[in-house]
Amino acid sequence: MLVLLALPALLASPVWLMAVVLKLLSAALPGRRPDWAVDLLRWCAVMAAVAAVGLYLIGLGAVDLAAHESESGTDSAPSPSCRDVPPDVRHHLAGYRPSYVPLGFDCVLDDGTTFSSSALYTWLNGLVAAFGLGAAALMVAWGFATERRARAVSPAPQPAPRP
Repeated sequence: MLVLLALPALLASPVWLMAVVLKLLSAALPGRRPDWAVDLLRWCAVMAAVAAVGLYLIGLGAVDLAAHESESGTDSAPSPSCRDVPPDVRHHLAGYRPSYVPLGFDCVLDDGTTFSSSALYTWLNGLVAAFGLGAAALMVAWGFATERRARAVSPAPQPAPRP
């Protein structure tokens, strides 16, 4: 089921990339609006959040697909994701453990130890965290820039006259 969520995210990735490139080009060219910097901060924060959600959905789909491959079919044991190991380790495979937070698919050996089936999940977790933290930092920066701009536009309060 989660694979169905990952497909639109995967197909939307090139559209996201083109939107980012076009926005950065429009910010670099002359003829910008006076408030382009604040607008660019907000836009980048939204795009970073979209990237974090999209990458997480792609990762969810990858974990779900690996779990589905391990549960169905005549060639499902040992898990296809855990087969890229030396033959002496392959004989000790006892199962698998999918993880959705953080993303991961661990192979379990008969002595209870685990190892990651792929380094892809480490990269996906790192990128999701980086884009998520970047989105949060950009939203904070956008809030500060908006507040600073509002204070610069509004007149300073005058002290009340003394009698």
